Amino acid sequence: MQMTELTKNKNEKVILDTLRIANSALKLKNLKLNSLLEITNAINNNFSKEQLLKIFEFVLRSQLNIGRMAFYTCDEEWRCSLRYGLDMRFEEDEAANQILFFKEVTEFTEERHPCFDKFEVVIPVFHKSKPLAFLLLGDIREDLIDNTQTRHIPFIQTLANIITVAIENKKLAKDNLRQAAVRKELELASEMQAMLFPNALPKDDKIEIAAFYQPHQEIGGDYYDFVKLNDNEVALCMADVSGKGVSAALLMANFQANIRALFYHSSSLPEIITELNKRVNASAKGEKFITLFVAKYNFITRVMTYINAGQNPPLFLYDNTVSQLSVGCPGLGMLEEIRSIKEGIINVPAGAALICYTDGVTELENEESKEFGLSKLELILVEKQNASMKELNDYVVAKLKKHKGSRGYVDDIALLSCRFL
Repeated sequence: MQMTELTKNKNEKVILDTLRIANSALKLKNLKLNSLLEITNAINNNFSKEQLLKIFEFVLRSQLNIGRMAFYTCDEEWRCSLRYGLDMRFEEDEAANQILFFKEVTEFTEERHPCFDKFEVVIPVFHKSKPLAFLLLGDIREDLIDNTQTRHIPFIQTLANIITVAIENKKLAKDNLRQAAVRKELELASEMQAMLFPNALPKDDKIEIAAFYQPHQEIGGDYYDFVKLNDNEVALCMADVSGKGVSAALLMANFQANIRALFYHSSSLPEIITELNKRVNASAKGEKFITLFVAKYNFITRVMTYINAGQNPPLFLYDNTVSQLSVGCPGLGMLEEIRSIKEGIINVPAGAALICYTDGVTELENEESKEFGLSKLELILVEKQNASMKELNDYVVAKLKKHKGSRGYVDDIALLSCRFL
């Protein structure tokens, strides 16, 4: 009778223990499901990064009883986005330099990982081979709601992955919006830059001009222009800003406005160059400079005066002969004051041509890193000296495309070709 009673009590204890364990497991399962539901609802409702991190902290601290943690994410550089349970002696930056060595969930030992003596485990979050986040956990309390490392680490790893992916998606969405805004700005800047170039170039019984321009990006820093000064005189120019992109284009836009205004207020090219140098210095503040070729041509006297301010020497073509127009001065913005400005003078025979170009033409490299070169351009001009200016430009561009092969353009390309009739 006594043995039967003991057996009965033992069986009841086993049943109660089993029920307690089952109840604890069910409680833990519900807790995890509720945590996942709370986080996914927050993500679906587009909670901010800060709000998501607060929920993550609540789940770890209050529901899973993790005593301390540090969560590292990367936004240009690694930093601790969330931490609790740590005193001021914890060196965040030192830990940030060490966490990249961990490729999988790792339990810390004080001997091997003295930097992480306050933690028990690190959980890395990777996308393929790229690390996205690292979660450091310490004071994992095993005596509360059956909280053991082996039972919770896979679940915490899942939470860390969900939170990290949500944060990354927010960052990507923000980047996409920013890129879309930049693209829109570049499109607008490209349209505005196109307005800087002449709407129409003359082709009559006095002069024939054609131009080609291809920016390296949506906008560029090359510029050409043609201005009718009066019934007998015209001016033309080719310029190139050091550097590329928006800043170069903005500087060139300012330069274009200045040079056009100066054309109408002064007939002296040296005076124009002197004033342009002052204005480029004021605008660029020593960070950029502009190379420029500027010329004036008189239809009656058939005389061209020019100044080459550091620009690739334009090529003057007549009767199978090519000469370079290099007389001038240093580029604009290179010096506070240009002390010596020389002016070139040419008598222009009927049928002669002038070809202005930027360094994107001659310095274009092929797949073997060999430049197109000036000599090759000169040979093309002699070969096509009887072609129209547009045909000549098209031929040069075709040769450039053939030369570069599969390589892209690494600089702006500009051509301004002029025949004097």
